[in-house]
Parts: sequence; C-alpha cells; structure tokens
Amino acid sequence: MGICDQRTVIITGAGGGLGRAYAMAFAQAGANVVVNDVRAEAAADVVSAIVEQGSRAIASAHDISRLETAQRIVDDAVSAFGEVHALVNNAGNLRDRMFVSLSEDDWDEVMRVHLRGHFCLSNLLARHWRDRAKAGQAIDARIINTTSGAGLQGSIGQSNYATAKAGIAALTLVQAAELQRYGITVNALAPAARTHMTESAMAERVRKPEDGSFDYWDPANVASLVVWLGSAESRDVTGRIFEAAGGQISIADGWRTGPMQDKGSRWEPSEVGNVVRALIERGVPAQPVYGA
Repeated sequence: MGICDQRTVIITGAGGGLGRAYAMAFAQAGANVVVNDVRAEAAADVVSAIVEQGSRAIASAHDISRLETAQRIVDDAVSAFGEVHALVNNAGNLRDRMFVSLSEDDWDEVMRVHLRGHFCLSNLLARHWRDRAKAGQAIDARIINTTSGAGLQGSIGQSNYATAKAGIAALTLVQAAELQRYGITVNALAPAARTHMTESAMAERVRKPEDGSFDYWDPANVASLVVWLGSAESRDVTGRIFEAAGGQISIADGWRTGPMQDKGSRWEPSEVGNVVRALIERGVPAQPVYGA
C-alpha cells in the first residue's frame, strides 16, 4: 500500500527536472499521474517510465495558462481515472534581465506561465471540488503551489520571476483560507534542486557527486515532501510555505508585523527618519540579503 493509493494527481511541467521527480515519486506511492508538459515528447517519456514500473499515467501537452485548454487537462484526468485529488503547480520559465533591461514581453511571459498557470487549473479544480462538497460528497483535495527563494527573499536579475513567485506565495495564503471549508488544503513549496534552470545558472554547484555521497541537489529529495502534501495524511496542514533542499525541510515565516514605535500622536516629517532607522536596526534581519 502506498501513501497515495487510489489518488489521482495532475503535475504541470512534469516532463523533466522537479516535475519528473514528482511524477515518478507519486507513481511509486500508488497515485495515478497526469503528466502535463508543453513538450509533448518529454511528457510521453515520463509516462512510459511510470507505466514500465507498473503504475498508471497519461500525458498532457495542453496549455495551463488558458482556462479553455486547462479544462481539457481536468477532463482527460477525470475520463482516465474517475476523479482528481491533487494538483501540483510546478511549471515555470525564466526571462532573467536586470530590471532596467526588462521588456514588456519578458515581464508578461513570466507572469503568464507562473501566475496565470497557477490560476487556471487551481480555479477549475477548486470549482469542481466545491460543487461536489456542496452536493454532500466528502472532499479530501490538495493544491500544491511552487514559489521560490527568489519570491521570498528577492533575487538580482529576476524582478519578473521574483514578483511572480511572491504573488504565488500570497495566492497560497488566500486559497488556503477560502477553500478549507470545502475540504481543500493549499500549500506552497520553494524547492532547491538540480534542474535545467539551476544547471544553467550554477552548474558546478549543483553537479552530482562522483564519489557516491549524498546527492544534495537530487530533485527526488524534494519529491518526498510534495508526495506527502498530496496525500490524505496531510489534511491538517494548509496555508504553509515550505522550503526544501537535500534532506532539509523548513517552513518559511513570511511577512509579519515587526518592531513598532508609537508616538501616540502624528509624527512630524522631520522626526520620521530617526524612527525608521531605529526600527530597521531592531528588525530581523537588520538588513535584507539581496540575491539569496
């Protein structure tokens, strides 16, 4: 018996990297897997690997950033497996530029894939699960979003990507608050692993060790958390932003009200500078870490 037996999961961007690792891990845990990727051949290759190990999967190359085509992904999943129980919004892209060098297309394309891509399938499935819940059926559904350390801390040269990922973190909190009443949990993950994007940016750092030691950057390390979040066992966890890399799992703290100074009356503009600098000194961290 696997932790996800009898559950069906849709995974976007599952033709390689983290998405492929998630797909393989969910299949090994007993789930039926919908492998979505705009690269049809890559999706088909992952399905073949899953079927060869005796599990069930179908490929999908439909566009996740349009409701019409996203609906086809849901329809195909329901047709093949009867129901959908979890969605992993993993697909993404990069258009790295310094902010002053960004074009309108650089901005819009990243927002389309990340933010619209997270919206469309989540919205369609949330409606589907809500309607079933209102009809009296028991729902135990999961949405797992993908944010990033860039979205949580900022990253030089990635203002479009970081903004999209920060938006996904905020979206997760709102979804969790609104959808819990229907039996839907929503969490997000900021993963660090070897992918095409990380190999392009820091190939030496993420290289697989040749001595057989623990492969910190193996995407399968992150997949364990994602599979658990997609299982029935995680029903009591929602509205959390996780960070995962290697053997490490942490929960991001997020924005919160920090140090405060209350005068009890209106501040004069000439007084504000000293107050702000004092609050920054008391803050955690005292100075932001750019480019982390």
